[in-house]
Amino acid sequence: MDKDLQRQIVNVVSYVLTVIVNGLAVALPLNGLTTAEISDRFPVLVTPAGYVFSIWSLIYLLLAAFTLYQALPSKRQQPELRAIGYLPALAGLLNAAWVLLWHYEVFVLTVPVMLALLGTLVLIHRRLRPTRRAGGLARWVVALPFSVYLGWITVATIANISQMLYRAGYRGEPLGEDLWALIILAVGVGIAAAVLLRERDWAYGLVIIWAYVGIAAEQEALLAVLASLVGAVAVGVLVGYVLIRLPQARASSGATPA
Repeated sequence: MDKDLQRQIVNVVSYVLTVIVNGLAVALPLNGLTTAEISDRFPVLVTPAGYVFSIWSLIYLLLAAFTLYQALPSKRQQPELRAIGYLPALAGLLNAAWVLLWHYEVFVLTVPVMLALLGTLVLIHRRLRPTRRAGGLARWVVALPFSVYLGWITVATIANISQMLYRAGYRGEPLGEDLWALIILAVGVGIAAAVLLRERDWAYGLVIIWAYVGIAAEQEALLAVLASLVGAVAVGVLVGYVLIRLPQARASSGATPA
């Protein structure tokens, strides 16, 4: 079988498998437990409100567009799709594995799997830098899905690690839970700032804002609420800066505007 065709098929199969596993997690649910019910066992101060998790619908919709696009015969040899290769399939398998581990309460493995998913998405994101900065359809159906996906998994990784530390009995000593949450949220803003300034990826930043506003809506601790809102505003300022500078950067690089 042609290697490009094989890559297309594997990416499609992985996407379908990911959607099935996540669908079963909601419909059954798996192991008789919903994702939210398990999450509620770890009441850390960086968990967003339930409505925030609706972003998964957008992520899977964007990934569906990517999966169909990359499966087209005319796109079989497209350079950006060859550049990311089987990494989308790997991301899908890691996603499905995390859901199964979470629902069947194998918590000790959820963090390494989440970190592997984050690392995979970071690698995809870097390889799609030229696509993201150029114009054309590929920027929206190839690069954008993984910008949104990476943004959410950045927040999910922070929450997952915080939850597992809580499960291990750590409550932010000697700082206390409020200050510990402040530090975690500040780290998240720092990561977002680095990505925004280095990659000029406004979509990634919008996801961080969505999550931080959701954290402020969910939490009652004043410091966590204020830190979340300040973080959302700070990232919002950076997103505005990126959107202002982006046309200038494209013009200087000779990229065609969308």
